[in-house]
Amino acid sequence: MTQFTGGCLCGAVRYEINGNPVRVAHCHCDDCRKATGSSFATNAFFKEDDLVILKGITKTFTHAADSGNSMNKEFCPECGSQLFGFGSGGPGVKAVKVGSIDNANAIEPQIEVFVSKALPFTRHPEFTKKFEKGRPR
Repeated sequence: MTQFTGGCLCGAVRYEINGNPVRVAHCHCDDCRKATGSSFATNAFFKEDDLVILKGITKTFTHAADSGNSMNKEFCPECGSQLFGFGSGGPGVKAVKVGSIDNANAIEPQIEVFVSKALPFTRHPEFTKKFEKGRPR
């Protein structure tokens, strides 16, 4: 079993994860781009029970995702760093923003979703499985 630690930019929120990712994905949807302020988001999905917040609390923003599911984004109320996400389409699983993990060297994306919305300059690794829209369930 792998253990990861992480937190927000200001240090007000700290967490640990005791488990391996269920999957790791690059997401190119409009929501992920806007929420991260980047070309795409890299999310590592873990069982919700494997994630423990050690310090601080998060604030939650809820919206309708491109998939049609209800999506919740959890972030630090002090510095605004987005840390986690969960949606109605994946009960029991939380997405952890890979950029919030202290040492993410062992994490490698397996899939890319919403590649139809990827910005033209985005390079896609050869080893990822690509989906034009969301991952089939």
